[in-house]
Amino acid sequence: MLPRNRSGMSNKPTVFVREATGLVKNVSLLDAVSMNAAWMGLGATIALLPLYTVFFPTMSGVNLVYGSAIGFLFVLPQMYIYTIIQRRVPRTGGDYVWMSRQLGGLFGSAIGLTGACLNFIAFVAILILSAVFSIGSVGVALGNSSFLGLALPGNVQGADPTSQFILGAIIFTVLVLINIVSPKYAIRILTVLVVLGVAGIVLALGVLLGAGRGGVVSYVNSLGITNTTYDSLASSYTGPTFDLGNTMVLMPFYFLFLFPWFNMSTIAGSELKGKSALRWSVPISGISVFLIWTIVFAVLYSVAGQSFINVAFANSTLVFDYGFNFWTLAMGVANNFAVSLSLGIVWIIWNIIFLIVTIMAVARYILALSFDRFLPSKFAYVSPRFNSPAVAHIFDLVLAIVLVGATAFYYGQLSALSATAIGPMLFFMFVAIASIVYGVRTKTEQSIVRVGLVVAGILSAAVFAFVSYEFAIFPSIYGGNSLSYAFLFASFIGGLIIYIAHKSYLKKQGIDLSLAFKEIPPE
Repeated sequence: MLPRNRSGMSNKPTVFVREATGLVKNVSLLDAVSMNAAWMGLGATIALLPLYTVFFPTMSGVNLVYGSAIGFLFVLPQMYIYTIIQRRVPRTGGDYVWMSRQLGGLFGSAIGLTGACLNFIAFVAILILSAVFSIGSVGVALGNSSFLGLALPGNVQGADPTSQFILGAIIFTVLVLINIVSPKYAIRILTVLVVLGVAGIVLALGVLLGAGRGGVVSYVNSLGITNTTYDSLASSYTGPTFDLGNTMVLMPFYFLFLFPWFNMSTIAGSELKGKSALRWSVPISGISVFLIWTIVFAVLYSVAGQSFINVAFANSTLVFDYGFNFWTLAMGVANNFAVSLSLGIVWIIWNIIFLIVTIMAVARYILALSFDRFLPSKFAYVSPRFNSPAVAHIFDLVLAIVLVGATAFYYGQLSALSATAIGPMLFFMFVAIASIVYGVRTKTEQSIVRVGLVVAGILSAAVFAFVSYEFAIFPSIYGGNSLSYAFLFASFIGGLIIYIAHKSYLKKQGIDLSLAFKEIPPE
């Protein structure tokens, strides 16, 4: 009879670290939809858009509403794939599990490490500082110039990187501790904040519709910018309502920050409870975010005019010096301090939401990679008291604080790490390729599902290849640079080395690492 440990489990080496993840099914349908909406960065992304369009070669014919429709059509094949993945592989790190089982452990684990793990750890420093910048921007927008040091990036004169680092580190530490002590409570907080965030977007839309064109004109003119009025900006636009080629330049933005990110519920797959969460969270969240995003810019066009919005979003003075975006415009036309303050708080909340869900995603990907024995098994530790991946959270916390400190003081150089966002685009492309492999190879699925996965996989892989191409040819907009590419390449090579070395190490203990990538891990 085999000896047993204190938990009653056999001491014989197993393929996976243990026979269960230790996570608890706490995620309802509403929670899953909220997690996806948060991961899609809805409210934060709305504010982020002008920081990219200001670098567009031209805004002539760029139509944010039509672009949204095109982006959503492009992402439909991926939505189908993820609906299938979530129902077939309801496991922690579900899309990584799906992809690595089809493409093999060596390649799959390296892609997972690069596109679904290290990229987010590098990017989280930018997200932390973005939350701090939003706090500073709201303070400035409400007339308190003492917040300017928080609002400006570290490479701009007047910035206060020390205060940015301290505030960012405090915010991130508190959020990580909440996730460690009570994952269930963290998920509920996230759901409540997303509901408040959506309500805030509705409030902002109501304020804009109530103020009308006159309110926008009055606000812009009140800024007192030399030779810049509403009429001068709107009349300077001479382009068409829609130009397909120029609008397509938007696609990398939509994909880097918005449409494909309905996969948070898939990442937390083993924590989903009930069939409705498994079946419907992906399509509901994807369609809902698309509708809200499209309505936001349809209202902006209706109230302020497409001519004005296109020119304003390309005006560096408005965007950089006055933080012009959806939120600041709504705050400016409100003419009511309490309403403006409420909108500013909602903007900050959306940035906090983005941080919370990133913390959740990174820890679960690290857990999934270590549960497969690709990463050290210590990262797979789940606290029996709190039912949380505590070690993974602590690792993320320490590394993120180091990075946020470095980025706060050297923003100009290290902000280039944000361009590693192309990593997940490649990850999604290989998830799509894995769907093609699954559809061709499996014999247990209905033929309609198999054909659907092959067709959707081909279309989705083509979309992400195109988006990655557009990202690469517009470095002045999306930040593609040698540092980000080197980081991604080194991460991938490092992943290959880790797999080969760890496979050799485990073989001496009687464990075949490759077997883990031929089985679906336990819940």
